[in-house]
Amino acid sequence: MTTPQKLVVQVVDDAPDALGFLVDALEAAGYGVLVARSGEAALQSLEWVIPDAILLDALMPGLDGFETCRRIKALPERAHVPVIFMTALSETAHIVAGFEAGGVDYVVKPLKIDEVLVRLATHVRNARVSRLAREAVDLGGMGVLLLDHQDRLAWRSPRAADWLRRFADRPAEQWPGWLAPFIAPLRAAGGGSTLLAATGGEELRLQWIGASGMGEAMALLQVRPQAASRLREADLTPREVEVLSWLAKGKTNRDIGDILGLSPRTVNKHLEHAYAKLGVETRASAAALMTREGALPDD
Repeated sequence: MTTPQKLVVQVVDDAPDALGFLVDALEAAGYGVLVARSGEAALQSLEWVIPDAILLDALMPGLDGFETCRRIKALPERAHVPVIFMTALSETAHIVAGFEAGGVDYVVKPLKIDEVLVRLATHVRNARVSRLAREAVDLGGMGVLLLDHQDRLAWRSPRAADWLRRFADRPAEQWPGWLAPFIAPLRAAGGGSTLLAATGGEELRLQWIGASGMGEAMALLQVRPQAASRLREADLTPREVEVLSWLAKGKTNRDIGDILGLSPRTVNKHLEHAYAKLGVETRASAAALMTREGALPDD
């Protein structure tokens, strides 16, 4: 199973030793932390790393925080990174200057750790969702789903929402429950794709991408023409059809072996060959296909 990639926060301050408690708190919250002692050093580090967020001191000698932020936002591949100013200046003019430079928020020194962590998590999430929304149109006709660690829908692209409304045939609040049985085996396997539903001569498929940070994961949806009969085109053997049919009825490999007089190992071999012929990767995909084609045995 893929380990979620740790989020990285860059802390930029000319006196980072005084912010040791902040670095410790960020690391305790699961972030990786990079420390830069000046605006110049921060810009140099951005040549080789793209952090998920930047905590930037407003007043530093040399290149101050406001100019540093302006230069970060001028870098096309770094402009999306949210910058949160750390400042002892609470006058309106300084706050406005921070936003005009491209900052998304500010926290006032002395820092309140709980407030910093909440604001940071919010802006990291918003930046990721915004980036996904921009990238979704470039995913070759696919819809995008973002799911939390409990497989609840944290976000879906407009195209994904349209397809779910069409194929799921149920209210949006019921989509997570409908998707869960398809997603669970793919998450456990760390990848793969599955058939969700078919209607009007087209089928909706889900491809599991995996972890995208903060305990969330991404999946892609795709609509493609429905084969006239996947089973006929697959040229399955009679035994493979029997095994698949009982699988679609919810039987385990051991159950199927008992019914057909085969060992569980032989049943598994038949399933492997059938999956390859059908172009599916999971039991759920094969079961959905057999159900749709009406190839189920009587109990």
